[in-house]
Amino acid sequence: MEIDITEFILKTGAGAFAGLLMGLERQFKGKPAGLKTNMLVALGASAFIIISLIFQDSGGTDMTRIVGQVVVGVGFLGAGVILHGQDGKKVEGLATAATIWCSAAAGCFAGFGLYLPLLVFTIFVVIINLVFGYLNVKVKRHADKNE
Repeated sequence: MEIDITEFILKTGAGAFAGLLMGLERQFKGKPAGLKTNMLVALGASAFIIISLIFQDSGGTDMTRIVGQVVVGVGFLGAGVILHGQDGKKVEGLATAATIWCSAAAGCFAGFGLYLPLLVFTIFVVIINLVFGYLNVKVKRHADKNE
């Protein structure tokens, strides 16, 4: 069982690049998990998928379990960036945690070689973070002004 190095570089490179795009917005906003974190999560997820593909023809390999374990593992990382305010009522870091989770999904797309869905998914995540991040600030300012 051997991994084709060109395919490995293409898949992990695509995953890392998707993570880079997702992490840029978080980095610019000074969030706790930015560029490097999202790149590493996507890279790691793609590597786990590639490793599992080596064993896909083995009798005991269930690809859905591999993907599920990536999802669960990254959930712990996401939980680490969610912070509770001192009053116990304010929760922060949810969008960053969700972006980390999406980076793992992007890595899975890349690991399976699903490049077009990877591209569309990455664009969606970046647009959602940019557009709704902007709207979130506007709505918050409006709400604060009306208090």
